[in-house]
Amino acid sequence: MTTTSHHTHTHSLSLSLSLSLSLSDVQHLYEVHPRKDKRGVDLISDALPFGRLWYGDTNAVANAVGYAIHSSRSHDAVIRVYDEAGNVIETHEHKGDFKEW
Repeated sequence: MTTTSHHTHTHSLSLSLSLSLSLSDVQHLYEVHPRKDKRGVDLISDALPFGRLWYGDTNAVANAVGYAIHSSRSHDAVIRVYDEAGNVIETHEHKGDFKEW
């Protein structure tokens, strides 16, 4: 019985700690994947209003990375670029400029 209550207490403590993160600790994750139809790339993230953006121009990867950096300017962000096999080929880290007053 003691082990179970200790485990429950530890779980609720870690949950409380994770919920008490400040806004400056939030990190956005973006992924840039080539489209299966070979028509550019998709920028995917929970931080995007629609979850996914399509880039089909000649600078698709650079534009997707640039948009991710711009849209997460107040938060830390990690942007991962994947190849067609699903391997990470580039990683960009962005330090946000969020300041608490």
